[in-house]
Amino acid sequence: MLPLTSTKPQNLFPSLSLCFPPCLSSSADSLSLPFPLKKASPFRLRIRSIDAAQPYDYESHLRAQHLKSQSLKIAILGFGNFGQFLSKTFSLQGHTVLAYSRTNYADVAKSLGVTFYNNPHDLCESHPEVVILCTSILSTEKVLQSFPFQRLKRSTLIVDVLSVKEFAKNVLLKYLPVEFDILCTHPMFGPESGKNSWVGLPFVYDKVRIGNEEGRINRVERFLGIFAKQGCRMVEMTCAEHDRHAAGSQFVTHTMGRVLEKFGLESSPINTKGYETLLDLVENTSGDSFELYYGLFMYNKNAMEQLERLDMVFEAIKKELFGKLHQVYRKQLFGNADEGAEERPKAQKLLHNGAPPSADAMKQETS
Repeated sequence: MLPLTSTKPQNLFPSLSLCFPPCLSSSADSLSLPFPLKKASPFRLRIRSIDAAQPYDYESHLRAQHLKSQSLKIAILGFGNFGQFLSKTFSLQGHTVLAYSRTNYADVAKSLGVTFYNNPHDLCESHPEVVILCTSILSTEKVLQSFPFQRLKRSTLIVDVLSVKEFAKNVLLKYLPVEFDILCTHPMFGPESGKNSWVGLPFVYDKVRIGNEEGRINRVERFLGIFAKQGCRMVEMTCAEHDRHAAGSQFVTHTMGRVLEKFGLESSPINTKGYETLLDLVENTSGDSFELYYGLFMYNKNAMEQLERLDMVFEAIKKELFGKLHQVYRKQLFGNADEGAEERPKAQKLLHNGAPPSADAMKQETS
């Protein structure tokens, strides 16, 4: 048996050391060991580091893979106020966002984490899965005629966010290749009304044309899920039904807001709650361009009917007020005379000799 030396044990694992209490005491001499044990001061092995985060790294890796599988590459055509407004939420949810606009918004896009393109052909080369039309109502058809959709993948999902839906549906079906999916939507809120939260705000959509493949159906659901995750009230309805409801709500709202703006509504030291509501209405509608308001009127066939109804109601209210006012003036001018005329009995007409009129004379008088 070879004798043991008292050399200091080498630390084969510098990053790993264990701490043992001094377990060998004077009673250890009675232990029967197969080799001689030289008493020495107990040595300490301490845990310096360990990859304790390894299982969490694995979970985070799975989470990243899941988020990547759920993320979309979304292109926004028209990067104005509303396009920028949507892109903030898209980016926060982990989606890849591209943008194209005739105006150079490169700096704004960079601050929002969006890749901006000055050329639509370059944007198409990135092969986005979803293309959102954030153009104005009046310029939509012109954009569809000039944009190089043929350079996109044939299964691309095209989404519009216009405030009028039948017009959007018709032009998309007219100009887009039949291989493209079409989803007509209307987020019924904007940068002002949705600046704090989207919770409870209505999001209307109509799946106009979606392919039967599972991937294309799943892509539509993932896109709609962006708004559902933000707490929007998801409402599926046809484009025609939307326009009928919107004419009685959105168009009337914008009309009254613009009327009050022209009226010159201003805040005062004694504002009531109702007056504050009117001021908020003016603020919300004045932020939108007249081009949008004109588009709501021009491209929604129900808008003219609502405008005529508003005019009729306003005239009816004026007539009711003026009718009451006429009665008051008449009573002030002729009230006593009219009351006296009602109280006085009608005197019978007498003949020249003082006799009452005959029956024939009464008939002639009444005739």
